[in-house]
Amino acid sequence: MNSVKLNNGVDMPLLGFGVFQMTDATECERAVLDAIESGYRLIDTAASYQNETQVGNALRQSGIDRNELFVTTKLWLQDTSYSGAKAQFERSLNRLQLDYVDLYLIHQPYGDVHGAWRAMEELYEAGKIRSIGVSNFHPDRLADLIAFNKVVPAVNQVEVNPFHQQLQTVPWMQSRGIQPEAWAPFAEGRNDLFNHPQLAAIGAGYGKSVGQVILRWLLQRNIVSLAKTVRKQRMTENLGVLDFSLTAEEMLHITAIDTATSAFFSHRDPARVEWITQRKLDV
Repeated sequence: MNSVKLNNGVDMPLLGFGVFQMTDATECERAVLDAIESGYRLIDTAASYQNETQVGNALRQSGIDRNELFVTTKLWLQDTSYSGAKAQFERSLNRLQLDYVDLYLIHQPYGDVHGAWRAMEELYEAGKIRSIGVSNFHPDRLADLIAFNKVVPAVNQVEVNPFHQQLQTVPWMQSRGIQPEAWAPFAEGRNDLFNHPQLAAIGAGYGKSVGQVILRWLLQRNIVSLAKTVRKQRMTENLGVLDFSLTAEEMLHITAIDTATSAFFSHRDPARVEWITQRKLDV
C-alpha cells in the first residue's frame, strides 16, 4: 500500500476505507473485515458514525498486527472543548478496544476547537494518539488554529471529488505541511458521476472504471482518499489503481469538470451550522 509521510513523520496509507453510514452492526463488522482482507490498512470511523464498537470488533477479529493498521476516529462537536475532548476520546478508545489511535480529528469546525485541540495535543504527547488533525476546516480556520497552538494539524479531511476539487484549498494545505484527505471522493454518485463521459472515456483507455480513475486522480494529487462500499468486489476494484498513471492532459481534463461547489452543503451556511450544532448524539 502506498503511503504519505505526515508532518510528524508518521506514515499514512494513501488509500483508506471509510464506514460512514454503516449503521447495521453485522454489515459494518463484515465490511471492515472484508476491507482488511482485501488489503486496506487505513480504517476511518467517527464517534458520530455510531459504529466504533463494530470497527473495534472487526479489527480484533482480523488478526492483523496493530502496527500494520492505521485507525482514525473523530471528536463529535458536542464535546468540542478541553474536558469534553478528553472524555470523549477515552470513550472512543474503549469502543475501539485499542490502546491508541493513529489519527484523531476534530470532526467539525465549531465549538471550542482551541480547547479541544489543546486536549488533543496532550493526548498526542502522551502517546495515546499518533497524529492529530481536523475535518471540514477551511483555510482561514486552519490558519487560526495554527496561530494559537503548538502542533500544526497533520491532516484535514475535507470533501474532494471531481465536482468539488478544492483547487485552492489543497495546495494551501500542502504548502503548510497539512495532508489533505478526501471524504466522498465519488460524491456518493451524485450528478450521475459514475457515467460522466469524460471520466468514462479516460477509464476506457486503461480498462479502468470511473471510480478507479477518480482514485488515481486523487493519488496523483497526493491526496489520501476514503472509499466506502460494502461489496468486497468493489473494495478490490478500488485498490486497483496502482498499475496505471494519468497523463498531464488527462489530469487537466478532470480539472475542467470542477464546479468549485460542494456536492452536499457548505460548512459556512448559517442554516447548516444551526442544524449540525444542535445534533446531540450518544457518544
